[in-house]
Amino acid sequence: MAVTNKRRPTIHDVARASGVSRGTVSRALNGDPYVSTAALAAVKRAVAETGYVVNRAARSLVTQRTGTVVMVLSEPQEKLFEDPNFSVLLRVATRRLAQRDVALVMMVAGDDGDRERVIRYLRGGHADGVLLLSAHSGDPLLAELDGLSIPAVACGAVLGREGVIPYAAADDREGARQMTQYLVDQGRRKIATITGPLDTPGGLNRLEGFCDVLGRKAVKKLIAHGDYSRHSGETAMAELLDRTPDLDAVFVGSDLMAAGALAVLRARGRRVPEDVAVGGFDDSAIASSTHPRLTTVRQPLEQVATETVRLLLELIDGAETVTPVVLPTELVTRESA
Repeated sequence: MAVTNKRRPTIHDVARASGVSRGTVSRALNGDPYVSTAALAAVKRAVAETGYVVNRAARSLVTQRTGTVVMVLSEPQEKLFEDPNFSVLLRVATRRLAQRDVALVMMVAGDDGDRERVIRYLRGGHADGVLLLSAHSGDPLLAELDGLSIPAVACGAVLGREGVIPYAAADDREGARQMTQYLVDQGRRKIATITGPLDTPGGLNRLEGFCDVLGRKAVKKLIAHGDYSRHSGETAMAELLDRTPDLDAVFVGSDLMAAGALAVLRARGRRVPEDVAVGGFDDSAIASSTHPRLTTVRQPLEQVATETVRLLLELIDGAETVTPVVLPTELVTRESA
């Protein structure tokens, strides 16, 4: 029995079904603001009826755009799945870009080989723009981007390139001040901190906010460093307890590291918050699942992702400059402090 090959609907089919010209259909599908409301509605209805799907390859020949944005995570691949912040940023960015019919490609640039693959992909003209996630100062990828003439925006400022690469971010320094001042107001006298990597804005700016409040009391033995992973929070907490057994509070630079710190405190027989108060940063889902639940700083990640996408789309659409966006944080008190 012969099987008839069903023909893919074309733009001519949409024009016939909508009762407008092929040119009007094309302009409507490409977002031309001068297409009338009635014509646009007719085209949308005809697209739904015919099952027409835009041929991206054909469209890119006309628009000189790929309809694709690359999100580059400058971390090892396993962090994409461990840190809940990345899933929020990825989900929101994907949804916002889809509203403009732009696809998101996720690429990891955690080592030299990964970075080279990202650069090859971008040099090949496969993307209209780049969203940088967890960019570290001094990353060789940043220098490569300079020579590609492709719009790039960062989730969080890129240290040393704040005036070069636009960004949207939470106010990390002020959020750290809020948490540290709260611990001081709770009567804590020997307050430690676990930072993120100091070549990232979250690591450096949160440490600066901690020092803003404590001044000379922010001594080196009360400062330990992590990499935003749970394991690094465990290691840093153990170091702090070994150096300063009588510490009575710790501000941890992320909820995930704070979960690791809580595990070590529990293993060492320290009660939270009676013996040691613990504060985190993010207000991710982790904060509500720890025991005790985590007092933390809420950063508006969904807004950060939304603003990052907005800035990038403005650059793709031809804007010469855009203004970075810094969003306020909020202290969220629970049982850990």
